[in-house]
Amino acid sequence: MKTILTNIYSWLFILLLAVTGVRAQETLDPVNEYLKIAAQNNPELMSIFNQYLATLERMPQARALPDPTAMFNIFASPVETRVGAQKAGISLSQAFPWFGQLKSQENVVAQLAKARYEAFEETKNRLFFNVRSEYFDLYVLEAAIRITEENINILESYQELANVRLEAAKGSAVDLLRVEMDLDELNNQLLYLKDTRLPIQARFNELLNTETPMAIQVPDTLATIAFKEGKNTLLDSIIAQNPVLKGLDYEILSLEAEQDVARKMGLPSFSLGFAYTNISPRTDVNMPDNGKDALIFPQVGVRIPIYRNKYQSMLKEKELLSTSVSNRKENKVNQLETDLAKGWRDYSDAVRRVSLYKRLVRYADQSRDILIAQYTTAGSDFEEVLRMERQLLRYELELEKARADQNTFVAYINYLTGKQL
Repeated sequence: MKTILTNIYSWLFILLLAVTGVRAQETLDPVNEYLKIAAQNNPELMSIFNQYLATLERMPQARALPDPTAMFNIFASPVETRVGAQKAGISLSQAFPWFGQLKSQENVVAQLAKARYEAFEETKNRLFFNVRSEYFDLYVLEAAIRITEENINILESYQELANVRLEAAKGSAVDLLRVEMDLDELNNQLLYLKDTRLPIQARFNELLNTETPMAIQVPDTLATIAFKEGKNTLLDSIIAQNPVLKGLDYEILSLEAEQDVARKMGLPSFSLGFAYTNISPRTDVNMPDNGKDALIFPQVGVRIPIYRNKYQSMLKEKELLSTSVSNRKENKVNQLETDLAKGWRDYSDAVRRVSLYKRLVRYADQSRDILIAQYTTAGSDFEEVLRMERQLLRYELELEKARADQNTFVAYINYLTGKQL
């Protein structure tokens, strides 16, 4: 029992480290605090962890000897013997399975418990990825609201500029109408974005499972995360560390231990005990040991497994189940390879888009400044100013989306490898 408690405390300590993350990264990863809240409150995660603890409780059952057998005999008609009549008897015996069977039974449960823990790890990693994904979606939304508000302010300044030129008879009323049309569109888009905030925050709070909805804080600019490893190195990490694959490995080990149990169940088992018989003394004769109770110790028994088909069938069952799990693992490896290929493609695309839209934002910003200067001094086409402003708005939004996408696909690939950022 002490060993089991030690294991539980060790796993809980590992869980604490996994939940809190690396302290050095907390300043770079503001979502860490939300991960801790989600891990503490998520009912599915707690359910699977309790399944793991319940499996650990099967270990004392697996390594325990069968219960002793006690038998009581009361003779309705006393059996006469040379030293007296047998009136009652009692026997007690303890069965012992074949050598190593209890150890194999314990190993079955131990490997199954490890598989349950890997299921817990998989659920935790999936939860963490979902939290990160929703957090990045919320970041994109808040960035879109901020950028749209900034563009509305800029367009309002253009509106004042167009009005001044119109009053000075240097501009056209069409310029004023165009900027008002763009303002109406942006204001409508801003209202939609603010309405969109509610369902995303609701989904985020659902993942955190908090009684009181939390106000989610996101940074003004998201720091992007990049892989130092290549695709092939990540694939090796997935095959070695993915919790689903590790859980299947432990299932195979558990089934191999069950095969060993089945083989040993087909071997003889033994019992050791004693028998005691109460004898009443004879009254018709005086003799040595008259009325002396009988004690037989040790009393040895052997269970002979004659019906072999049962044990052969048990062994074959475990072999087939082991093959089935191996097939599932092979299929999962293929699936993870495909998932990594798609995730790496999307991650690489996001990295390129971040670089692209940084350049395009810079070019569009410079072009807008030139067009504004030309419009202010020479009264050039105001429509070009507004078109470039819309272009800049689109590039800024795409840049923030690309940043969030890059971090999302990093989180997804890390989820496949079974590790966190």
